[in-house]
Amino acid sequence: MWTRLILLTVSFLVCGVTSAERIKDVTTIQGVRNNQLVGYGLVVGLTGTGEQARYTEQSFSTLLSNFGINLPPGTRPKIKNVAAVAIHADLPAFTKPGQTIDITVSSIGSAESLRGGTLLQTFLKGVDGKIYAVAQGNLVVGGFGFSGEDGSKVISNTPTVGRIANGAIVEREVPSMFSQGDYLTFNLNNPDFSTAKRLSDVINDLVGPDTARAIDATSVRVTAPRDVSQRVAYLATLENLDFEPADESAKVIVNSRTGTIVIGKDVRLLPAAITHGGMTVTIAEGQDVSQPGAFSGGDTVVTQESLIDVAIDDARMFVFNPGTTLDDLVRAINAVGAAPADVMAILEALKQAGALRGQLIII
Repeated sequence: MWTRLILLTVSFLVCGVTSAERIKDVTTIQGVRNNQLVGYGLVVGLTGTGEQARYTEQSFSTLLSNFGINLPPGTRPKIKNVAAVAIHADLPAFTKPGQTIDITVSSIGSAESLRGGTLLQTFLKGVDGKIYAVAQGNLVVGGFGFSGEDGSKVISNTPTVGRIANGAIVEREVPSMFSQGDYLTFNLNNPDFSTAKRLSDVINDLVGPDTARAIDATSVRVTAPRDVSQRVAYLATLENLDFEPADESAKVIVNSRTGTIVIGKDVRLLPAAITHGGMTVTIAEGQDVSQPGAFSGGDTVVTQESLIDVAIDDARMFVFNPGTTLDDLVRAINAVGAAPADVMAILEALKQAGALRGQLIII
């Protein structure tokens, strides 16, 4: 349940004030990426929190046979200290054989906990079915679980998932396209046509015209030397260039589970009238004249003033005048302690009426 005051209004978080960014902070290099690895194995040494399942027994018997130990046919070993697990890891780009990576180990059966267990040697494969790493080691499990004879249980966090830092040794390098071809391609983390144009312009200003070309809202293709050592130095120079990304589109993001509402600075309200419960929201805009003092040399200017009044009573009409920001609206509603659900209802109604200038995203 939402409390009545769990309402977070953050202007400039979604559409923040534009500032210079390094190219390396807002882009990735096409072809330079992580690769997912996965494997299946056994965790042993558990204190009775393992599982007695057919696939676990089969895996355990296969393990013993690899060491020359064959169980009699029909034998079902009691292996409550063994659990079948899935292992996954990310293999970073350019990782070389002999280097280590972190792995995550997760129970795939009915094991109650992996705490205190040891993962036996397991092959980690890529999507192509080839072995890229070998994993083994002692698990670190953050959660715990206890159960009583009456079936009651106490569980904290997730005791069936653990990690092993540097738990896998890389055995094969993933081929990279980085050193091939005549171009490098920067891919924007947040696609935007204006940002792509600015990125290509700052590179062309440094290197020369037509060196960089914006292909679409995401990609900027840059001419690059073929020699690998020169390409590394070239990229090191380009990725540290500063430029100003374009402002993102106006957005309102609502977390329906927590009641958090994030409003971008460019969101505006168009003229609208909405009924909702017993709350009255009145937003009016006017003009005032700022008169300089005598002999000050200043000019008389016209200033804009916004007056917002919120009351909870029997009235049901919301009046919105053009140009009012949602930041002003939420601040006024928050002042009277209205629930986030009221704001969500208003936002959805405004969107349906076409009176909200910006995207409404509910997560």
